[in-house]
Order: sequence, then structure tokens, then C-alpha cells
Amino acid sequence: MTRVKKKSFLVMTLLTPVLMVALCCVPVLIELFSSSEMRNVTVVDQTGLYREVFVDNEEYTYTYLDTETTSEQMRNDETPYANIVITDNLLDNPNAMTIYSHRQITAGFESQTERSMEEFLHEAKLATFDIPGLQQIIDESDVQINMSSIRFDEEGETQTSAGLATAIGMISTFVIYMFLFAYGGMVMSSVMQEKTNRIVEVMVSSVKPFELMMGKIISVGLVGLTQIGIWVLLIVGLGIGASFAFGIPLFMNNEELLAEAQNMSGAAMAGGAAIDPDMLDIAQTLSGINFTQIIVCLILYFIGGYVIYASLFAAIGSAVDNETDSNQFLMPITLIIIFAFYVGLFSAEDPEGGMAWWCSMIPFTSPIVMMVRIPFGVAVWELILSFAILFASAIGMTWLASRIYRVGILLYGKKPSYKELFKWIKYKA
Repeated sequence: MTRVKKKSFLVMTLLTPVLMVALCCVPVLIELFSSSEMRNVTVVDQTGLYREVFVDNEEYTYTYLDTETTSEQMRNDETPYANIVITDNLLDNPNAMTIYSHRQITAGFESQTERSMEEFLHEAKLATFDIPGLQQIIDESDVQINMSSIRFDEEGETQTSAGLATAIGMISTFVIYMFLFAYGGMVMSSVMQEKTNRIVEVMVSSVKPFELMMGKIISVGLVGLTQIGIWVLLIVGLGIGASFAFGIPLFMNNEELLAEAQNMSGAAMAGGAAIDPDMLDIAQTLSGINFTQIIVCLILYFIGGYVIYASLFAAIGSAVDNETDSNQFLMPITLIIIFAFYVGLFSAEDPEGGMAWWCSMIPFTSPIVMMVRIPFGVAVWELILSFAILFASAIGMTWLASRIYRVGILLYGKKPSYKELFKWIKYKA
């Protein structure tokens, strides 16, 4: 309650989703606030074949110079942003174009220059075939499709989206990854602070060390669940608001959406106005994601993973006197969490692969990896097995950590080794 009542908790809880959205919008903001200064580019075409290739745009203006312009003249003139020099027919000699500049050119300018020339050469190459109407034939043969992805499930057919499933999986696994570090570290810092201040000596005279450790783990875990709960409510509220604002039929079940898609003819539905086809497509895609399952699994995997890592962090905090001494014990745990995060990222490309499957069962990695796989569809027996292993391991890890905690919490002035920690586990009560 002390942590939840702090203004900083409320501010960060509400601010974090905003920061995540802002982070996604950074490229757009950079583009909006980037320099609008026009850059002058000179073109020296010694062949005379490419005088119409480069056209002025919002970023660059092109000036064609005399073909006799020398490199020495370009070196002495620092006004242009860059100088494009073409010395031969590029169809015969693809290496005959060079960009000279006094400053390092950007990758965007380089790729734009190559793209413009390649498009021109593509058309020039087609013209050499001397086939009447060849360009028109190619244009008419360029067909675009709008492909749908349908998954068979117990309810029938469900429209899905690989991109949406990947995005949801990535967000979920990042939340778990972030919370394991943040709240596990919070437990360790709290234990170390109480040990350093000798407050723990007074506390263990009233409660057992195991009760003290579990009270700390549970209370900090409830802070994390409170934050997750607030985020879920915000997401649901924003989703409902967006559905009304943009006319997305989120409250239609999958059968109704499929029926509406099949009967879409611009006519109004019974008792209502016709649904916009784009909004209907969004609703169908969203209906393919089981958000209830994702939220429930997110909470359960957070609880299981948090208990495992918080127990380890509590044991480490009790065994050392300062944060410097804790580094040797934190490094293996940090590497495991980072490994799980990277496996989760790659699991989005192969959610049914061997690495993804086994890491979604191993308790130290399953909270992170399984959250990537769930949006793609996971068998019920896999979820049950994963949860069983996770929570059984959480109980076992709590017991092991408590054996270390009860000894280390009252031990001062000594930096224990891994060998000594194993001895503490074997000590009799």
C-alpha cells in the first residue's frame, strides 16, 4: 500500500503506456521536425543520356552542369550538397556513376539516387526489346491481391493476422521481461536495505524469516498486479472508445462478422447502418485474437515467473551487504532473462519450433517465451503443462530461497561464495 499510494507509482503507471505509444511515433515526429532545408545537387552527365532522370522534390533540387566540369572544379565548390557524375552508358557499364561530396551523404539520399536511376534504366532496357506495347503489357500484368488468413479452430473459421499476432506477442513478452527485472530488483533492494539498517534483526524476533520473505514477495507482487490491472482497464477503455469513435464493430462475434462480410452489399443491417468494409476487416482481424486468454495468461505467467525470480532476488539480497557484492550472483540470472527475451523475439517467426516449444516449458524462460506463442494459438494441454511446471518450480524455488534467506539475513561482513550458499540450503532449521 505504501508503494501504490506514492504519486510516482500513479504517474509512472499512467505515463508508461503513453511513453510506449510515443516511442512508436518517434520516427513520425523526427520526420515532422526534421530540417526542411532544400539541398542542391549537381549532375554532370557526360553521356547526355540521363538529363531527365533526376527531378526536383521536397528535399533536393538538381542542377545539370556542363559536361566538361572537372573534379577539381567540384572540389573547389562546396556549395552543392553532392555532385553526381555519370561517365558512361550505365546499361553497358553499371559502375559509371559516382557521387562526390564534401560531407558524408545520407543513406536516404544514396538509396533515392540509385532507385531513380534504376527505374529509368529499367524502362530504357525494356525499350531495347522493340516489342510494341511492352510497357503496357507489363503494367497490365502487375496484379495485386488482398489475401486473407483464416485459421480453423473449435468455433469454426477465424480470420487472423500474422502481423497483429506478432505485435501482441512482442508487447506481452516485453511487459513480462520488464516486470521481472523491475519488481524482482525491487524485492532485492528492499531486503538489502533492511539488512543494512539492521531493521531485520528486530523483525525476525516477531515473525519467521520465511514469513518475512514471503510477505515481501507477495506485497511487491501485488504492486505489479495492480499496475497490470490498471493497464488492462486503460486498454479496454481505449478499445471501447475507439470502437465507437471509428465505427469498429468490436462487439459482434466471429459468426456475425463472417456473415456480415459475406452479405456486404452496402445495405444496412437489420436495425442499424451499414458497416464500413475497412472497419469490418479490422473487426474480423481483432476477433481472431483471444484477448481474454492473453490477459489471463499474462497475469498467471507474471505471477509464476515473478515468484521464481523474486525468490532468487530475495536470496541474493539476504546473502550480500551491498549492491557491488550482488553482481556475481545477478549475472547468471540476468543472462537467463535476456536469453529468454531473445528466444521470445525469434519465436515470433517460428512459434512451433523446437527451441520455442522447449523454452515455453522451462520455468525460467516460459513466462517470456510462451507469451509470444499464445497469440499464434497454443494447444490447451501445452498451456496446462507449462503452468504446472512453472508453479511447481515456483514453489520449489521459494523453498530453496527461504533456506538461503534465513541464514543470510543475519550474516554480516562476509561475501559468500556459491559453495557456501549450497551449504546454507542444507542447514537444519
